[in-house]
Amino acid sequence: MRAVRRFTVRASLPEPLAGLGALATNLRWTWHPPTRDLFASMDAELFNKIRDPLRMLTALPPERLEELAKDEDFLRRTREAAAGLDRYLTEPRWYQRRTDDGLPQAVAYFSMEFGVTEALPNYSGGLGVLAGDHLKAASDLGVPMVGAGLLYRSGYFRQGLSLDGWQVEHYPVIDPNAFPLELVTENGRPVLVEVAMPGGRDLRAQMWRARVGRIPLLLLDTDIEANDEDLRSVTDRLYGGDADHRIRQEILAGIGGFRAVRKFCELTGHPQPKVFHTNEGHAGFLGLERAREIIQSDGLAFDEALPAVRAGTVFTTHTPVSAGIDRFPVDLVQRYFSDGRLVPDVDVRRVLQLGSEDNPGLFNMAHMGLRLAQRANGVSELHGRVTRRMFSRLWPGFDEAEVPIASITNGVHGPTWVARELSALLGGNHEEFGHEGRTPGSSLRDGVSDQQLWELRRELREKLVGEVRRRVRTAWMQRGASALELGWTDRVFDPDVLTVGFARRVPTYKRLTLMLRDPDRLRALLLDEKRPIQIVIGGKSHPADENGKQLIQQIVRFVDDPAVRHRIVFLPDYDMSMARYLYRGCDVWLNNPVRTLEACGTSGMKSALNGGLNLSIKDGWWDECYDGSNGWAIPTADGVTDPLRRDDLEAAALYDLLGQQIAPLYYDTGADGVPTGWLAMVWHTLETLGPRVQASRMVREYVDSGYLPASRMVAAATDDGHQGALSLADYRTKLEVAWPRVRIFDAELQYDHTERLVVGTEVTIRARIDLSGLEPSEVDIQAVVGQVGDGDELADSVQVPMEPDGIGAFAATLRLPRAGSVGYTVRVLPKHPLLASPAELARVVLA
Repeated sequence: MRAVRRFTVRASLPEPLAGLGALATNLRWTWHPPTRDLFASMDAELFNKIRDPLRMLTALPPERLEELAKDEDFLRRTREAAAGLDRYLTEPRWYQRRTDDGLPQAVAYFSMEFGVTEALPNYSGGLGVLAGDHLKAASDLGVPMVGAGLLYRSGYFRQGLSLDGWQVEHYPVIDPNAFPLELVTENGRPVLVEVAMPGGRDLRAQMWRARVGRIPLLLLDTDIEANDEDLRSVTDRLYGGDADHRIRQEILAGIGGFRAVRKFCELTGHPQPKVFHTNEGHAGFLGLERAREIIQSDGLAFDEALPAVRAGTVFTTHTPVSAGIDRFPVDLVQRYFSDGRLVPDVDVRRVLQLGSEDNPGLFNMAHMGLRLAQRANGVSELHGRVTRRMFSRLWPGFDEAEVPIASITNGVHGPTWVARELSALLGGNHEEFGHEGRTPGSSLRDGVSDQQLWELRRELREKLVGEVRRRVRTAWMQRGASALELGWTDRVFDPDVLTVGFARRVPTYKRLTLMLRDPDRLRALLLDEKRPIQIVIGGKSHPADENGKQLIQQIVRFVDDPAVRHRIVFLPDYDMSMARYLYRGCDVWLNNPVRTLEACGTSGMKSALNGGLNLSIKDGWWDECYDGSNGWAIPTADGVTDPLRRDDLEAAALYDLLGQQIAPLYYDTGADGVPTGWLAMVWHTLETLGPRVQASRMVREYVDSGYLPASRMVAAATDDGHQGALSLADYRTKLEVAWPRVRIFDAELQYDHTERLVVGTEVTIRARIDLSGLEPSEVDIQAVVGQVGDGDELADSVQVPMEPDGIGAFAATLRLPRAGSVGYTVRVLPKHPLLASPAELARVVLA
């Protein structure tokens, strides 16, 4: 028989154990070992099996709970843990100790997925795990953030394999009551958020709260009886469905998410955010809802509200290729916005302008995100450059370097990912492993020998081997094998063999199968008698990505070969729990995407924090962090246009590095069995990459270059009845009329012709300029001097302000900055105190 409905009954705790409830529901336990130890002491075997304190309380027999309620030592430790959590939640931290004027009282952070823990399966991969790490680091730093997203009743799919190695997806039905979530209620009834749908209908969502340390994470859930049947399924699964399903999710995430944050803060007294951070463009519609709020509350027009919306928005893009951007048919967007119910007082024509692109039939979510945000960034230095090039057409007339998209390199939450054994060995503060908590001038190596580190690395590798064997056996059982034929799984992998890890999503650009370009060379590396390697692989392909599934099948068919299956494995259902074993136990972390197509790629950071060495294409974060001594850079066949030829060349380089450099160094041990050269690289990695790859560093950068200036700009735009926003709106209206008629005449270079032009020669650049009614104070007039090539394009230029020099004339005096072929031009840019960048309005007049 099948149940017609499922529900979860939570444990009834004896009164002395009441404090366990708060400890189990606040997800700080995911990165706080003492709290996990407390729950493990209740039943170590059970806890090691389920790794979830809330489920632990439900699974323990009532008599065991009664026994613990009388255990004075356990009660003392429970009180201490509860008091420690309370201190963590209330004490001043880094953010509270800052004295900057204008720090925002709250920041709202929107993401389509959040990977906080496998105990809350609401993520698919790197984007969600990054969002989870962002919230955790913000909590540790005391940044007053509110997270907002959707709760997926089937989460992301669970992955299995068919007998022939094809990916098989299934979606387990989840009950939110079984997870560390609380339903947000008012007067005992669920709080509902509504967004209008076409045809006079409304989509309603209830709000669940997860406690991520100090951060409330709000997740919207449409599976309620108040919705029509088709609307109940809006939050059924992550990244599933057609364009209509997808736009409903993104409308709910942005507009509904904004309304949820407002309502939650109103109910709880949490400060209302004035700064809004969108992690990718999925929640970009929230900018329209913010405009509606200002229009209706303050009586402004849309163009007058827009400066305030933009001032408070930070937009992070993770997309290095245009194909990765969400686009919707324009007629679909019109269908949802044209009746005026979804965002009243916002004209659908203005909505469509915000998402316009070269293809007039498509609405571009990234373009809308950029147009509604005053601050935008990519997620590594290289990705920032790629993104500026990709979106440069939105700022015509500006060099790519001037496109107003910055770079903030992603980071990972050390306390979540670092093995506690390693943290203990190195004496690091588990909440800031790698740099904080150490005495200035001290070294991680103080008091720790190479022998100790090598023994610990082997211990972590041995744990990985045990997990690999367990998962390989389970995977084969699910594929239909019998227990009697699986004795060989007890001999899979060896804790004394060089171990390489490769685990990530499986789109084609990440090149899961690059290692298979020459199967014979790979076999030779795996089976080398003196210096063997073993490779553990994991990853999911999007259910609709047939090419990705074919790559998985190719790998599975190779690893199924009895000759190599003890040295190379594919582990299905890659998730956070598997990832921790891999990051901690692998000696080398492999990443071989097509260069510039990896935005950041944080998995290698997590490996590095555990003493793993990266073997990677110089893409994403590795492009800026590789220093020649912390791993290896796979040479790239730049300029080779044939993708098959490029793959052949880069695979050959990969084999050469593994066989000729990496394996020899790993197995080059002294009489004590310790590979001194290898460990020198490990120590260097821990010392130098530790501070750079932390999510705490990333969040600090967002505070300093995003949230703080955004908060100040919001104040400038909204104070005194939105006088700043009104001023900027008036200025933009004035530009609309004047700008097309602004002209630059007679730009000329003047200098003493009796002297030779050498570096440092003083020259004057003069020009006559018709500002068409604009005041000189309303524009920024610049002389631009730089090197020129064959096409007269300026490079490495310097900009010098030009001052009035008579009626309609302007001049700048400067010393020539460089030798060689030098050129100059003159340009006019908009100027207003509420502009964060000269390129912000995408307007420039060139000589």
